[in-house]
Amino acid sequence: MIRLPALPLALCLALGPAMAAAAPLACWYEHGVIVVPANVAGAAGDYILDTGAPRTELHDTRAQGMGLSGDAAQGDVDVGGFRFLDRSLAIASQDARTYAFPTPIAGVIGADVLSAVIVEVDFRPCRVELHAAAEAPAPKAGAQGQDLSWRAGRPVMWAAVSDGASARRVLVAPSTGLDAAVRLGAGTVDVATLPSLESLAPYETGRADLRALSLGGALFENLPTGLSGDEVSAVGPAVLERWRLRFDFPAGRLLLIADDGP
Repeated sequence: MIRLPALPLALCLALGPAMAAAAPLACWYEHGVIVVPANVAGAAGDYILDTGAPRTELHDTRAQGMGLSGDAAQGDVDVGGFRFLDRSLAIASQDARTYAFPTPIAGVIGADVLSAVIVEVDFRPCRVELHAAAEAPAPKAGAQGQDLSWRAGRPVMWAAVSDGASARRVLVAPSTGLDAAVRLGAGTVDVATLPSLESLAPYETGRADLRALSLGGALFENLPTGLSGDEVSAVGPAVLERWRLRFDFPAGRLLLIADDGP
């Protein structure tokens, strides 16, 4: 596996020492995704925190209300006590993934900004903390570590998938904002090697069950799965909620911490 360099980012602490980055965000876990408060290019609101999304996004409706047009913008991103300066932002519709939320979702906080910090996530109850690498607390003892590399702007790690008749290893992006257990990327899974996966369909047009997924020493069976138009496969909170997560992006590691662990 080839390890790619961390994404270059400009980062500074916001509002001085009193705004400690270790303070937990007022997050919630709903409709299978993590949501946090943030401010993107001056648009304060609720954002999906997605460690598997390659770019931070503004909902196109919110962007239009701010006088922004096109499919991209520039602006600062404030989240979890950090300010990420002058980021390149995508403008895209969030309707398909957020229509069921009781309050508007302003966009997505992606891996392009999160990759500069350590991100700790607990799903039940929801807890999210961001830390500068030099100031992060020591990791919990007994955590299982997985190496992270980068593909198509996403952090990825190794997993194994099976359709019951055969199995293979694939790279998957651990995605805290994926509203599905698994999506298999066209660039990482050849349906010819796993014949029954031909029945899987892309997002919004249907899903089938994946016989088994092995990740971090745990086995998951009969997972609702879809094919993705992206190159990279992904696993979502329906799988990841088994653990507390520590994304040490600067060190290229994901720690999987059992809920009943130390």
